[in-house]
Amino acid sequence: MTAPLHGVKVVDLATLFAGPLAAAFLGDFGADVIKVEHPAKPDPSRGHGPAKDGVGLWWKVLGRNKRTITLNLSDPQGAELLRRLLADADVLVENFRPGTLERWGLGPDELHAVNPRLVIARISGFGQIGPYAPRPGFGTLAEAMSGFAAATGEPDGPPTLPPFGLADSVTALAAAYAVMLALRGRDRTGAGQVVDLAIIEPIMAMLGPQITWYDQLGYVQPRLGNRSNNNAPRNTYRCADGRWVAVSTSAQSIAERVLRLVGRPELVDEPWFASGSGRAAHADELDAAVGAWVAQRDLDEVVAAFEAAQAAVAPVYDVRDILADPQYAALGTVVTVPDEELGEVRMQNVPFRMSSSPGEIRHAGRRHGQDTDEVFRALGLDERALAALRERGVI
Repeated sequence: MTAPLHGVKVVDLATLFAGPLAAAFLGDFGADVIKVEHPAKPDPSRGHGPAKDGVGLWWKVLGRNKRTITLNLSDPQGAELLRRLLADADVLVENFRPGTLERWGLGPDELHAVNPRLVIARISGFGQIGPYAPRPGFGTLAEAMSGFAAATGEPDGPPTLPPFGLADSVTALAAAYAVMLALRGRDRTGAGQVVDLAIIEPIMAMLGPQITWYDQLGYVQPRLGNRSNNNAPRNTYRCADGRWVAVSTSAQSIAERVLRLVGRPELVDEPWFASGSGRAAHADELDAAVGAWVAQRDLDEVVAAFEAAQAAVAPVYDVRDILADPQYAALGTVVTVPDEELGEVRMQNVPFRMSSSPGEIRHAGRRHGQDTDEVFRALGLDERALAALRERGVI
């Protein structure tokens, strides 16, 4: 079975999270992704988070399905080698601070002169234009500036940041989508283009109608903790065994089933119960009703009762629960991937299933520069040339 992106060549110059993850998504569906790292300064993600026997585990996920080479782009010979590498490439993913590639003679105009069909995905904190464009930018800043942190956390607590790369991950999905649109456009026009992604934007697109609310009503989304101002009960509740469940009642019928289940059917007849906003205004009363019922039962009993009542509930999982869950097992959400350094590594699988052309994680992230010689031999460099470049620090 031929993968949908088989034959698509992607050169990944990006570091850390958003760009490399976008390239990984393309590699999951068959693209030949060549990861370029500095000879002396590997992608920092190799050193982020826990490691086993000195091997960074985050990199194993971000570097999956990629060949790895080293190249010093600030050296003129390195820049020339990149041009040769891109001459038949389809996609370039980069996240240098705006102006850096131009300074090295590798801006879009120069690269499109070499390969007019090249799609160039440029990922930066604040985009390629505007007063903030030169600033260094990371996902944390996007989570702050997008409105996410301001709306996250308890009402009387501080703005809250996620403990993982949320903005980077959302940007990675947006970037992979944008690249596919650009490739589709190239099918019609024959020409590549530049995709400009500012990390501050995709996460804002996921935050719902906050701008429209403010534009039309002057309404600013407050921090609500686990509650919602659109419906109630909507919260997490602690069970008798110390485990937690999450309950959602976005649909009116579900809200009615939940309150009947927990023994408070009289609340369903209250006039305010007939709308989500009305229920949200009485969240204290509804939370007390649901919370008291849940607190008297172990998690398994709570989940079974909710399921029997066709009411929406989910246990609050940590990673141990995920790995033991039969639904995730049925979906194949976690996959065991071969790895030369660690033997086997478990990680999240491709996040969706396709009936005719599924994605696949073929291997975890490879060693720094593992495929350098193979890639550059394909460009015509012999052993003497490779040795000279390595001696100079170009590769």
